[in-house]
Amino acid sequence: MQAWIEKLDWLRGALPNGLGWVVEVFVVIFLALFAKFILNRFFDRLAVRFAATTNRWDDTLLEAARRPATMLVWAIGLFWALEIVQQETDSALFEIVDPGRRVVVIALISWFLVRLIRGAERVLVDPARFEKPMDHTTARAIGKLLRASTIITGALVMLQTLGFSISGVLAFGGIGGIAVGFAAKDLLANFFGALVVYLDRPFAVGDWIRSPDKNIEGTVEDIGWRVTRIRTFDQRPLYVPNATFTSISVENPSRMLNRRIYETIGIRYADADRMRDIVRSVTDMLRAHPELETEERTLIVHFNSYGPSSLDFFVYTFTKTTQWVKFHEIKEDVLLKIYEIIRDHGADIAFPTTTVHFGDPLRLDRDREEAPEPSAP
Repeated sequence: MQAWIEKLDWLRGALPNGLGWVVEVFVVIFLALFAKFILNRFFDRLAVRFAATTNRWDDTLLEAARRPATMLVWAIGLFWALEIVQQETDSALFEIVDPGRRVVVIALISWFLVRLIRGAERVLVDPARFEKPMDHTTARAIGKLLRASTIITGALVMLQTLGFSISGVLAFGGIGGIAVGFAAKDLLANFFGALVVYLDRPFAVGDWIRSPDKNIEGTVEDIGWRVTRIRTFDQRPLYVPNATFTSISVENPSRMLNRRIYETIGIRYADADRMRDIVRSVTDMLRAHPELETEERTLIVHFNSYGPSSLDFFVYTFTKTTQWVKFHEIKEDVLLKIYEIIRDHGADIAFPTTTVHFGDPLRLDRDREEAPEPSAP
């Protein structure tokens, strides 16, 4: 930088006293603008070339480096101009130019790495890039850890550049960590609860979960370091502290392989002689149904019990789909076909009835006539 400043000293002799350094500052600003223009054209050319390839990593690297590189050009121009001004003044304020330059460079490098990590996170979960992409929950966890590590490392390097002792900072952090641990035990519990979720992966972003222990049910939208955001079915956001998941049971219906149809159907007692044929026909219908999984899952159709006003048989089978809406469409089709089978066999579905039996009226009259007359007292 000093060599470039010396090359501009010829302007000082060509201009009136006191104005040469001002022109030098404007020249530096113009050079920074020109360098920014050239850099943007260079990045645009690279973007067009990288867009023609199937590799996503070069696009990610370019996108991560574009803004930090542009800011680096502005930083170089700014500190160059400040050094020119420093030569003309004796202000102690300009003594921060050199450490400030180092701090800005470290901050820009850290910013570039953070942007690169975020871009890599998007690439790793892209199904078009990998045959088996990383799930969103794991990618977010690794991305957050790497970004936090980058920021902390950059901050420590900045402190070291400014003359602070890193060992002292770390020692203070260790002592302060004990105090913070006692004061923020719930916060730490939620942090370690998030680690348990990230490691065990009982659910991921986008899963539908529910807990039989708590009134928790909905779709997972985000897994943070303190809380997990769940969108309930009435579209309300539910924020659950992560420590809760270490002490409750969590059911994940999103990972079901099939959905079950389990229904009990009753026919009239008058149709008892048709029960065997109905059960056989329902079984054949279920085995031939294209949306039911009958090879690897249990299929049961049997006469089950004598009900108060019906003869009951039950249907136990599984659908191939796990989608909630499609499952109900399949279940509706199965139940209607069962009704058609029952009617085709000349039977009908039973409904609650009550039968009252009266004695034979002729027999009652005859018994009344044959009964002896009561004797007089």
